[in-house]
Amino acid sequence: MMGPAHSLSGAAAWLGVGAAAAAAGHAMPWPVLVVGALITAGAALAPDLDHKSATISRAFGPVSRGLCEIVDKLSHAVYKATKMRGDSHRNGGHRTLTHTWLWAVLIGGGASAAAITGGRWAVLAILFVHLVLAVEGLLWRAARMSSDVLVWLLGATSAWILAGVLDKPGNGSDWLFTAPGQEYLWLGLPIVLGALVHDIGDALTVSGCPILWPIPIGRKRWYPIGPPKAMRFRAGSWVELKVLMPVFMVLGGVGGAAALNFI
Repeated sequence: MMGPAHSLSGAAAWLGVGAAAAAAGHAMPWPVLVVGALITAGAALAPDLDHKSATISRAFGPVSRGLCEIVDKLSHAVYKATKMRGDSHRNGGHRTLTHTWLWAVLIGGGASAAAITGGRWAVLAILFVHLVLAVEGLLWRAARMSSDVLVWLLGATSAWILAGVLDKPGNGSDWLFTAPGQEYLWLGLPIVLGALVHDIGDALTVSGCPILWPIPIGRKRWYPIGPPKAMRFRAGSWVELKVLMPVFMVLGGVGGAAALNFI
């Protein structure tokens, strides 16, 4: 999938989680619903850190471009070191290490650990990175016509405001994890969800996605999971633009309304 579809699917997924929580009698505070949806929208772009032409490679200028090159080489090295006889030869690391469930869990767990050990500045950094990515994905036309500095300022300002809202009693800094010192431990959850939604979206395309690595399937450790080939589509095709993106918008709207008990 392309960046905008990934971000829309990520936001819709978190709003769906919010709807499920409300139906179970444990409604999210509205700031958690909003911030979680934005984080998931941004996190749904992050697995493409292994792709030098992806949206995330442009999001933070030279820093993200350099990081993408490093992750691409690391992913390729891991692929070569762990592939089995049935796995194909590859020249790069795209859709390998960062497109697995293990990567999603490690990144989400790392974010949660950083949030509870690094204090407010760590929380602000996590919010800033994912809000910038959310702008790049959800508002991609405006982001491309604007300067990077304006997008970064929007991300930084939004991160500061939203962190202040969450810090107020009852607004969700301690949502789900209520023990002293566990504030913002939940921040890793939308990051894990965003990464997994990205992987599922890529699995629907013609190339599939090795979500289950390192679990071997047959003679392959990097088995490209996906539906039957007749049901797959090419990234950027009319199926993604004309069918899936409108569906994600509708599902997100319905999920958000249900999460806030509007329906």
